[in-house]
Amino acid sequence: MRLIVGLGNPGAKYERTRHNAGFRVVRGFHTLHAQEFDGWREKFSGLVSEGRVGGEKVVLLLPQTFMNLSGQAVREAADFWKIAPEEILVVSDDLTLPLGKLRLRRDGSAGGHNGLKDIFERFSTEDIPRLRIGIGNDMLERVPAEKFVLEPFGQDEQEELARGLQRATEAIDLILHEGLEDTMNKIN
Repeated sequence: MRLIVGLGNPGAKYERTRHNAGFRVVRGFHTLHAQEFDGWREKFSGLVSEGRVGGEKVVLLLPQTFMNLSGQAVREAADFWKIAPEEILVVSDDLTLPLGKLRLRRDGSAGGHNGLKDIFERFSTEDIPRLRIGIGNDMLERVPAEKFVLEPFGQDEQEELARGLQRATEAIDLILHEGLEDTMNKIN
């Protein structure tokens, strides 16, 4: 059984912001596999959808606690389904990666990402796989990071963003069908 978590902030105000790239990837994965998943419902301080991909039960989770408290929803869901940290995949934005670039890791630090930090603290481990999607970093010199991540993507970024979101959705498929190690070798 797998738990795939998209990080972001709830509400229309944040829907198209850089910090919601994780939400967008997981929603894209849900759309791609619409026939295998049920609809979204509120549960565990988040939105949950259950399904089967490649014969494996998969739970998708979009925490609705705001980014800095993401670990609450992840912990509740993992405890309910008895999912070990290594069977969780967290999809998040990364402001240090160029727009649309992916980075898949089995473990490591939160790298300054407060959503990941909260998850790691609640599980008392950093050994939780994560897929990061770059949200661009060309404005960081002019805009503080905490403001930058809440900015919408520019019109000139939409095409590259769409390609990155698509590659991230495909990476989740690869993880489920070929495993984490093989997928890391292909996308990193």
